[in-house]
Amino acid sequence: MANKITQKDINQIVWKACDTFRGIIDPSQYKDYILTMLFLKYVSDVHRDIYQKHLEKYKGDKERAARAMSLERFVVPENSTFEYLYEHRNESNLGELIDIALTDLEEANREKLSSEDGSGIFRNISFNSSNLGDAKDKNTRLKNLLIDFSTLDLTPSHLEKNDIIGDAYEYLISNFASDAGKKAGEFYTPSEVSTLLAKLTKSKPGARISDPTCGSGSLLIKAGKEVGSDNFSLYGQEANGSTWALAVMNMFLHGFDNAIIRWGDTIRNPKLKEGDALMKFDTVVANPPFSLDKWGKVDDKEENKTAKSFDPETDKYNRFWRGIPPKSKGDWAFISHMIETTYEGKGKVGVVIPHGVLFRGSSEGKIRQKTIEENILEAVIGLPANLFFGTGIPAAILIFNRGKGKNKNVLFIDASQQYESGKNQNKLRNADIEKIVDTYRKFNKGELAPGVIEEKYSYVATFEEIAENEFNLNIPRYVDTFEEEAEVDIKAVQKEIVKLETELKKVQTEMDKYLKELGA
Repeated sequence: MANKITQKDINQIVWKACDTFRGIIDPSQYKDYILTMLFLKYVSDVHRDIYQKHLEKYKGDKERAARAMSLERFVVPENSTFEYLYEHRNESNLGELIDIALTDLEEANREKLSSEDGSGIFRNISFNSSNLGDAKDKNTRLKNLLIDFSTLDLTPSHLEKNDIIGDAYEYLISNFASDAGKKAGEFYTPSEVSTLLAKLTKSKPGARISDPTCGSGSLLIKAGKEVGSDNFSLYGQEANGSTWALAVMNMFLHGFDNAIIRWGDTIRNPKLKEGDALMKFDTVVANPPFSLDKWGKVDDKEENKTAKSFDPETDKYNRFWRGIPPKSKGDWAFISHMIETTYEGKGKVGVVIPHGVLFRGSSEGKIRQKTIEENILEAVIGLPANLFFGTGIPAAILIFNRGKGKNKNVLFIDASQQYESGKNQNKLRNADIEKIVDTYRKFNKGELAPGVIEEKYSYVATFEEIAENEFNLNIPRYVDTFEEEAEVDIKAVQKEIVKLETELKKVQTEMDKYLKELGA
């Protein structure tokens, strides 16, 4: 075991490799270069390892070994291997060689590494870009990148754990999110929030699990792992092309080769379909963009008319039958999509939302009322502030259960004060997550009666209570977090005032004395 590569080893090496790009381009951009190189190195090392085994099996017959390799997980052309690129690290056109290697790798594995429209996962990245500096500087940087990665041996037999590569990928994405600031929310949900959401929506073996705004795929992977077996299937969709590519690579690095990740706008152009109908899932989880503006119909007067053919009022999938969310806030558009893509009578939805979703009126208020009257809302969970990259505002989680049954009550949890404080980001501790999950599971099993469950933390509200509150779900309406001020001891305060006045008079007398001495 001593010569095995540990998680810490690989994390340190790949993070050090980032030094190649620091200060040259933004972290939200250079993450693509590092993660792509990690993927290429992994595919190359596994390919080389398997080829050696086939050579041994066929007693050095290269033709038979090559034929066997054509049936393996990935087909890797010679010029697409990491070894080839490393051997040519001193070439003056190194960036071009890497781009050609990636293009050829895509072509050889088009079914796996391309979207439905034929766009490959490396289409948005170029190692030959002028963004990396002039020719000389660029070559130096790329050479250093190859040298850094050459110290890694990612063949399975040399790794301490099977999922070490996928975990290294997650480690990098997490660290890039820390560096990328506001842009991070586009591709990463904090690990602890993903864990919480996965546990709250825990799927049974055989489940279909989806994330319609999957980012780099971390939340989707967490939801899959929570099943506790390999018997599940993963589906995702992501609007950003670069982030979609990260998600596809992430799935392969975690061993989820059969995951289906589509590229496109989930609201305007849902890609997860069966025939002409939306695909249905057992579990749908997501951290959609908060209060997305211009999510739907585009007015004629607006310059951007790329989506003018889409009108939520005439949505062919009828996702917005409960009401059309306001044009400037797409939260309920994503929630409506998620609900409509779960199986009737058993589907479950877990979604991260801004607090405004709980109490805003007008069309949002009407949609919220309908979902409550439909009796599919199961829990409202308030989270601490500053958990998410790019925003310090507190968020909440909504759990919808289309198999809720006769229980018309709703669980409210205020977990906003239970966290570990961090310099830049607050963090949910394991104990915080377990407390939320334990409370929810007791409610889900019907073990919690209406009323206060835990002072200043959890409350079970009846449908009648929520209706009396005009279907406003603002958590403080149900969980009383009011802190009484300590009683004031009037006599003690009066004594303190007399004492201070006496001391003040002494000071004033002293001041007068000094002023006279100075002839004032």
